[in-house]
Amino acid sequence: MPRFRLVIEYAGTRYSGWQVQQNARTVQGEIARAIRDVTGRDRFELYGAGRTDAGVHALRQVAHLDIGTALAPRDLAARINAALPNDVAIREIVTASHRFHARHDAVARSYLYQLARRRIAFGKPYVWWVKEPLDVDQMREAAGLMAGFHDFRSFTDDRPDQKSTEVLVERMDVAEVDDFVLIRVEGSHFLWKMVRRMVGVLVEVGRGALAPDAVTRLLEEPSALPARVTAPASGLFLERVFYRGDPRDHPLRPVLTL
Repeated sequence: MPRFRLVIEYAGTRYSGWQVQQNARTVQGEIARAIRDVTGRDRFELYGAGRTDAGVHALRQVAHLDIGTALAPRDLAARINAALPNDVAIREIVTASHRFHARHDAVARSYLYQLARRRIAFGKPYVWWVKEPLDVDQMREAAGLMAGFHDFRSFTDDRPDQKSTEVLVERMDVAEVDDFVLIRVEGSHFLWKMVRRMVGVLVEVGRGALAPDAVTRLLEEPSALPARVTAPASGLFLERVFYRGDPRDHPLRPVLTL
């Protein structure tokens, strides 16, 4: 059975995340329905590179699809797109090796978070508007303390007794672009709600409610603070999934152009 590699973008506002769930509308579920409609087949495997939570968006989610079809990849992509709702799009389908696995072969992922510094009429579902002034230099200092190998148990709802909460954050960048403050986090994997809680803590630092070195204590000792300041899902995008040989340097820029 042929294997295909899919690159997918979606606005997550109307969905309960990527992964199929009972009694919930999900991105994977919508794509699977479209595949059934287009091919007439019920037996296939659609496997994503990683989950995204309810309301979180994706610019380049990756999945692999095992299905028997006579359609060429370009035609398959066009027909699936025609059967999808407007907030989900297949950017690309290519033939892949049978050994390719969207999740297991990924070597890193990057997430982008968009903070707005003013009210934005057209982008409310895709930003977090922070009304208070933000000290971006302080946020950069705090972000530098989050980079590296740390125990992020205070930044997730995953339980340390069930899975490791130690994660290597390879880089964390903070940039000002026009009316946005952009935060990019890159690493091999991330825990449930981890990125949103990291962003929430950085915003508290930017507001002046926390000193940058408070991050060190949050990483060393259990704390309920990150959960209380979790950033909304609206501003978060799965930006890229990287595989061996992929270039890792790409410009940090907003999804919206104002």
